[in-house]
Amino acid sequence: MGGRVEGRVALITGGASGLGAEDARVLSREGAKVVITDINEEAGQQLAEELGEAIYLHHDVRDEARWAEVVKATIDRFGRLDTLVNNAGLVKFGTVEEQSPADFRFLVDVMLTGTYLGCQAAIPHMSKDGSGSIINISSIGGLVGMSAIPAYSAAKAGVIGLTRSVAVHCKEQKYRIRVNAVAPGSIVTPMTAQALAELPEGSAGLEHQAAYGMGQPSDIANMILYLASDEGRHINGTTITIDNGETME
Repeated sequence: MGGRVEGRVALITGGASGLGAEDARVLSREGAKVVITDINEEAGQQLAEELGEAIYLHHDVRDEARWAEVVKATIDRFGRLDTLVNNAGLVKFGTVEEQSPADFRFLVDVMLTGTYLGCQAAIPHMSKDGSGSIINISSIGGLVGMSAIPAYSAAKAGVIGLTRSVAVHCKEQKYRIRVNAVAPGSIVTPMTAQALAELPEGSAGLEHQAAYGMGQPSDIANMILYLASDEGRHINGTTITIDNGETME
């Protein structure tokens, strides 16, 4: 019996660890061929070997030319591209008064410009038989005000607006490519652990963690699977929040 994304091809940025790695495992388990892209060569290669029908490609998502190469390599290897998960991201703390313009530009370039370049590079080559699905990883940081992460919040809010625009474009062009965003709350990943370790005792971030708990990468990956599969065929142009109620207040 085939899996829920049997025979489909998924490209996942930031796929060597954390949420991206779990996305790769879940999609692979359900029958997809997976392209893992990241700048972490060792972890990316190791995961690709673990999954079997998968490849790793070194990839800085800010590099427009490299995006074209990555998409071409995907098509050359697997013959098609059905799912793009724009997952690459990072966080640096610093209020609007503290954070340097260089850090602000860097974070926005990785998470917002990188997502834009991914959509632009992938759409002309994505399957338009109804299996096409772009899933952009936003965050609850893009939905609520968080004073300690202005650049991260700005980038993730931008991802939501970009997602809607790209979804409308694909609909207008009759591409049959669905475009959605997922906004996780606090999830147990290496990036989150490092970020929380940097926060001072009594900060809002640590209070949220204590109040709502930490989700697991599988909580996000299962939604990625749903959106990539035929089960999510009627979901388009929206943002799905997975945060155990963090944004209810």
